This record gives sequence, structure tokens and C-alpha cells, in this order.
Amino acid sequence: MKIYNTMSKQKEEFTPLEEGKVKMYVCGPTVYNFIHIGNARPMIVFDTVRRYFEYKGYDVNFVSNFTDVDDKIIKKANEEGVTADEISKRYIAECKKDMEGMNIEPATKNPLATEEIPGMIEMIKTLIEKGFAYEKNGTVYYRTRKFADYGKLSHKNLDDLQSGGRSLLVTGEDEKEDPLDFVLWKPKKEGEPAWPSPWGEGRPGWHIECSEMSKKYLGEQIDIHAGGEDLIFPHHENEIAQSEAANGKPFARYWMHNGFLNIDNRKMSKSLGNFFTVREISEKYDLQVLRFFMLSAHYRSPLNFSAELMESAKSGLERIVTAAENLKYLSEKAQTDKMTEDEKAKAEKAQEFTDSFERAMDDDFNTADAVSAVFELVKYINTTADENSSKEYLERLSDRLHKLTDVLGIIVDREKEILDEDIEALIQERQAARKEKNFARADQIRDELLARGIILEDTREGVKWKRA
Repeated sequence: MKIYNTMSKQKEEFTPLEEGKVKMYVCGPTVYNFIHIGNARPMIVFDTVRRYFEYKGYDVNFVSNFTDVDDKIIKKANEEGVTADEISKRYIAECKKDMEGMNIEPATKNPLATEEIPGMIEMIKTLIEKGFAYEKNGTVYYRTRKFADYGKLSHKNLDDLQSGGRSLLVTGEDEKEDPLDFVLWKPKKEGEPAWPSPWGEGRPGWHIECSEMSKKYLGEQIDIHAGGEDLIFPHHENEIAQSEAANGKPFARYWMHNGFLNIDNRKMSKSLGNFFTVREISEKYDLQVLRFFMLSAHYRSPLNFSAELMESAKSGLERIVTAAENLKYLSEKAQTDKMTEDEKAKAEKAQEFTDSFERAMDDDFNTADAVSAVFELVKYINTTADENSSKEYLERLSDRLHKLTDVLGIIVDREKEILDEDIEALIQERQAARKEKNFARADQIRDELLARGIILEDTREGVKWKRA
């Protein structure tokens, strides 16, 4: 299996630190609002990478954090007049709902930055002791030039960064020894959450959070560190500097980064009005369609999101689901149990599609080609399975299709469509729950219906609903 390593800028054969095991860290979202579809891409991509390792028999320790203390969270909390903790807890819960809708496997561990601050303080103390960090008026900075390999991931030269002006420099104040030094600990400001430390009350810098959480839950050395390509510099570059200086050994063997997501060939931004949350997409499409769309391109390629491409993904997914449903229907009605000799040969030939799928995934997780292999299998199913097929042959094909779609995280067993009268009954129960101020149950009913493709809209005339 080959993985493209951002560090070496080439594909490398994957060799784990420990045979049969994969230690993988993926930078998670900062939780101050609903996640957007740009956040969804690394979630889907690296969940699929994890699934393929598991398919190959590896034991995967998959750690992905939530950044639950940050300027944006504090700003949102101040705007609403609530605590930063309340904002982060609310949006972690909402994020987990969206992840479930996209069929993202729960991580082995989702550490929260605020729960790991003692460990971060210890790592900062180690860096100070080793001469890689220094304190000025309650702020602790990392001495970037002290780390000889700084820039090895982003392939940036320190002198070029220096001459590149403020745009490339990491933020900080004039009291730094060097403009390129970055913050490990910042002192408390009025109205902000803070924790005690040897340098006074304050909170950690963003970069030190991931270094400590990765070390605590995966060890000083890991197999794969992953995230969006926007994290290469400065976040991942700074993580390497911190971790390798503190631990005295190489940090991650392979660095994986997904490409950017554009909307109608333009960068997504609120100012352009082309900013979409995963929740908004779920009101128009089953989130399985979003997942399938994300996997239709190679993860390192830029991906363009548009209504036309989502419709195309919806149609493609429908073809796969229909083939799976057809096999189930034929299997229930099958007249014979055991395969004929001809069917045994056909079942053997279907191995070709699995081989194509694995070849694609072994080549730096090429999901675009893997999806093509699934479509070829669907075509084969549609042309070789019919009402005369044996139950054994139909089940063999179904098992093959399920194994491949499971790697992609695509659910092909569709739930039976909920009847109109059942929807109305649940709406009545929700209304009753709201009257009794049982808002948890009311929200639960809304989420249950949303998961089954039913969107509720509270209007002055009452509750209206529609199928997604």
C-alpha cells in the first residue's frame, strides 16, 4: 500500500511502526458553529482511510480532537451572553449529529483541548528546559530558529518567511526575540476563560494542543498525521517543531492532506454567499449523497461543489442502492438454493471487481477509481443476476457489494420509507412534548425524522413537513 507523504512529496510504501497496528491523528474542527462542508471533506476522507486499514486487518487507533477553546468560541459566547464552555458543548453535540449523518465511525478517542491543559503545560515546561521556548510577561514563545528542521513539511525556508512580510508570519507581539517565534501560552484577557500555569493564568496556543493530545493518546511517535492542506503551515509545521523538540524523536511517519473544496469554482466564503453548512445540505439531500460526492474525486485533488455535481452523485448512489435492493428482492424470491457450475464461474469472475477496488485504494486511497470499480460490479450484478439465479449466487454478489461499499462508508440497505400517518403521529407526539417542556424528546423526534429524510418546519399555521 502506497501513501503520498506531504513531507517527501512522493508516494511511499506504508510500513507501520508496529506490525498490524495504525496510530492515526486527524485534526478536528473548532466548535463555535455548525460544521461546514469544507470541514466535512477531511472527516469523510480520513474516515474512509481508516475503514480501508480496518478492511485490510489493521487495528486502528484513530484520534481526532475538538478544539473547544479558541478566539472564535469566546467571541460567539460573548455575543450570546453565555460561557465558552456552553458554546463548545452545544456545537460538539451538533457536530456529532452531522458526523452520524455522514456515517463517520466514532473515533477511538475525541479529546477536548480544555481537558488536556495540564499535559500541555508539562510539554511547554519541557520545551523551556530544553531551550526551545521562553517566557515574556506571561506569554511563552517557541524559538523557531532553534529547531533546525523548521519548514521541512511545508518546504518553506526560514529566511524566505522572514522576507515574506507579515502575511506569512505567525502572530505575536513585539516582545518576541524573533518575528517568526510562535505562541505556546497566552496570558488571560478580561472576559476569557483561563487556567493556572507557572507563567500566570492564561490558555494554550492552538498548536501545542494537538502535539500534547497526539502524544497522550497515541504515543511520542505516530504512523499518520492528517488534515486539510490549509493546516500544513503553520499548524502542522509547528506541531512537528514542538513534538520533535520535546520528545527527541521523529513525530509522524506519514503526513496526509486533503485538497480544498470550492463552490461553483470559487472559494467558499460567507462574503460571497456560497457558504454551506452540513446541516443545510442535509435539508436538501441525504448526507450519504454528500459522502458519495466527496469520494468521487481523489482526496488530494481540489474538489468543486455544485448543485449539478450533487445531483450526479445522487443518481450514482441510487444506482448502487437499487442494485443492492434488487439482489435482496431476488434472493427472497429465489427458487433454488445452491449455485450451478456456471454461477460458480460467474461468482469467481466477480473477484476482478474487488481486485480493481483494492488496487485503487492501495494506490494512495484513490476513491475515484474505487468508486468506478463498484460501478463495474453493479453493472455485472445487473447483467448476471435475475429471477432464475440461485440464492447462494445472489447472496455472494450481495456480500461482495456490501464489503466494498462498507469501506467507502456508503449504506446501501435503505430503511423502509416512513408512512405519512406515522410522520403525523410523531409530529403530534413532538407537539405534546413541547407543551410539557420536554424539549429533549421534541428535539429527538425532529432528529429521528430528519435521519429518515423528513424535514419539519415550524410556522405560524403549525408544523409543516416535506420529504428531502
